[in-house]
Amino acid sequence: MTDRTFLDWPFLEEQHRALRRDLDAWCDAREFDHEADVDKACRALVRDLGQAGWLRLCVPADAGGRFEKLDVRSLALSRETLAYRSGLADFCFAMQGLGSGPISLFGNREQQHEYLPAVAKGDAVAAFALSEARAGSDVAAIDTSAVRDGDSYVLNGEKTWISNGGIADFYCVFARTGPAPGAKGLAAFIVEADAPGFAVAGRIDTIAPHPLATLRFDDCRVPVSNRLGEDGDGFRIAMATLDVFRTTVGAAALGFARRALDEAVRHTSERQLFGAPLSALQMTEAAIAEMALDVDASALLVYRSAWAKDCYQERVTREAAMAKLHATEAAQRVIDRCVQLFGGQGVVSGNVAETLYREIRALRIYEGASEVQKVIIARQTYGGR
Repeated sequence: MTDRTFLDWPFLEEQHRALRRDLDAWCDAREFDHEADVDKACRALVRDLGQAGWLRLCVPADAGGRFEKLDVRSLALSRETLAYRSGLADFCFAMQGLGSGPISLFGNREQQHEYLPAVAKGDAVAAFALSEARAGSDVAAIDTSAVRDGDSYVLNGEKTWISNGGIADFYCVFARTGPAPGAKGLAAFIVEADAPGFAVAGRIDTIAPHPLATLRFDDCRVPVSNRLGEDGDGFRIAMATLDVFRTTVGAAALGFARRALDEAVRHTSERQLFGAPLSALQMTEAAIAEMALDVDASALLVYRSAWAKDCYQERVTREAAMAKLHATEAAQRVIDRCVQLFGGQGVVSGNVAETLYREIRALRIYEGASEVQKVIIARQTYGGR
């Protein structure tokens, strides 16, 4: 039932169409019934994704990846396909890419070879540690400090809302290294989970269960060799990483929205109301039309952004922000309509519509809330001021 005509759009190449066919077949051959233990389920999914070769899309070829550099269209297609089946499977795939993204994009050869092959094989879980209690969308407000001490940096502070917190083997952590104000004084570090002075301060429960935690750094000593780039490069590293993966958040939302549309079409075709299928009502037709329009508009923005990044543009800040903003907001509308069309069934725990309703909400917040995307788009439209 799922519309696949978008695969013939000029944004995509034959290798992407083949990827979609292969990943669809892999998903069709497995069950995505997750255990109550979300940590255990995530480790198992990472292992399975790695063994099947899908995590090779998350790292460059020189470190065991499939492509010479990260191919955003492949990442987006993978996230859309996995999200259609399982929000947790999408989460596990995405966080392997985002968590190791700073190393893939900015790590030196030694750093890439030490950490990325294990990410690609599913043998190591990665995490991206940027947000703080007072520095979520405003990265320039980061307080966590990193003070140089000989051949080490000593980190102090807290990070929160960190995906894979508590199960990751290493974290890409952003901290302030100098007196430079705002974004200018930041740097990025690879912090291993067993580093002295590092601790998981607490776990965070959400409406769609995922591993999420607050991290604490208490005189946490990290070798200088674990710094990514130079002092002052942290903001650039974070923004370039988000330029890649923000587009894929839109792709995940698109996967959720496609599933909601398909479920709504199936249900309204089968459900009888007043002696006829629910789909015969003009109100239902209007709802389905609006849902289909939202899905296609999101797909155009997502794959436009991914194509631009892969083919001719170093930075896609504006395109990625548009893709994430529209796709996540549209998916919320599509899923809400799906719940409404299901009626009482749509709010029953475990129903596909109910599960999608819980899964989509966080995507409008993480990696830059919708309101922040509007600020980015406006400033880019005014000329990057």
